[in-house]
Amino acid sequence: MRNVTILAALLATTAPAIAQSRPDQKAFFDLYKEMVETNTVVNVGSCTQAAAQVGTRLKGAGYSDSDITYFSVPDHPRDGGLVAVLKGSDATAKPILLLAHLDVVAAKREDWERDPFKLIEEGGYYYARGSVDDKAMAAIWADAMVRFRQQGYHPKRTIKLALTCGEETTFAFNGAQWLAQNRPDLIAAEFALNEGGGGRLDAQGKRQLLAVQVGEKAAQNYTLVATNPGGHSSVPTPDNAIYELADAIRAVQGHEFPVRFTDTTRAYFTATGERAGGELGDAIRRLLANPNDSAADAIVSRDKVLHSTLRTTCVATLLNAGHAENALPQRATANVNCRIFPGETVDGTLATLQKLAGAKVTVTANQPVRPTAVPPTLDPQVIDPMKRVAAKHFPGLPLLPMMSTGATDGVFLEAIGIPVYGVPGTFIDPATSGIHGLNERIGVKDLYDARDYMVDLVKAYAG
Repeated sequence: MRNVTILAALLATTAPAIAQSRPDQKAFFDLYKEMVETNTVVNVGSCTQAAAQVGTRLKGAGYSDSDITYFSVPDHPRDGGLVAVLKGSDATAKPILLLAHLDVVAAKREDWERDPFKLIEEGGYYYARGSVDDKAMAAIWADAMVRFRQQGYHPKRTIKLALTCGEETTFAFNGAQWLAQNRPDLIAAEFALNEGGGGRLDAQGKRQLLAVQVGEKAAQNYTLVATNPGGHSSVPTPDNAIYELADAIRAVQGHEFPVRFTDTTRAYFTATGERAGGELGDAIRRLLANPNDSAADAIVSRDKVLHSTLRTTCVATLLNAGHAENALPQRATANVNCRIFPGETVDGTLATLQKLAGAKVTVTANQPVRPTAVPPTLDPQVIDPMKRVAAKHFPGLPLLPMMSTGATDGVFLEAIGIPVYGVPGTFIDPATSGIHGLNERIGVKDLYDARDYMVDLVKAYAG
């Protein structure tokens, strides 16, 4: 046992040297570490600080002041970001935009096994809040822009980088939205590369497939409210705000929205069914032929990602009820977070929730209501380079179009006519990555491999 422990310790201490065997990888790691360890939780940390740190590195690489634009608004001074530009040689070639967000979901130290705002390498993984979402991509894009300037790379097509804040909330200042509405010229591009794609690992960590996000759901929050005159808890009545809200939430829990397909998800499920084979493959084929096949749906929906890709989903995420421990509740509220399938609407989903909640519970759609995602086309000029570069870096793996079950800042760019694609290359296991949850992590090798792929992909587009 002692020898095993010593071996594990040796592997842990030598892993960084293996992962950072090239000088450029060491420089990337330093940037990535700084970015991850800069707290950017809304109302707690500062995206403005993180953007300034990236700007310092860009200036050190040779970018001028005119190449870098910092932005924020007076009432949200810590939610700022930056746009950096590497000018291309061909003024007629439309730019490409590299988009990533700097903000992260909150993380409580007492809940995590490790300090969420310290980058810790353990067992072949980097652990930290934001180690994946979305500072892996933000660091890769920022590092690429630094290296392009240092290496004297002169692209034919202009490359733009936008690092923004506010993606992880609906109530705070959103940098991507602000740029789209106030400085569309600054981010104007033929298309943008964003989060949402990636690669999938199986339970054993083996790479299964690559995915490019082509379209996404719309994220919308709804508030359910039950009210009651209340009274003394010593004389309870059946008419209780908490019970009424609980019944409404249970109704939402038990409701399955109908199966839907877009061109993207039909292509995704067709390829997934062919690869899966067996019971799952057969169920997928049946569901593609008949979306109302409930038996096939039950089999496919055992996989939570496939389940969510098939339909609109709604889930309770926040609860608040009562005003005193010895009083009947006068008010009980819940937030229900919905991810609405393309083609369905905020109002239509609201009507479904109102019907489920019943007459005693009111349901309203929370503001702001985001734009509905506009799915980009499967443009060969975008998709084909992804496949060619993937064949070099990840030979033998299929690359599938997919619709994100989440939502990204891409909706704001698509609203002004910039198609947004979730770039493949970053492999994670959805069951263990900890994104938005505890102990978020990314494989060390997966991170460095993603970096090499994504940099080559940008060059393939930029020329």
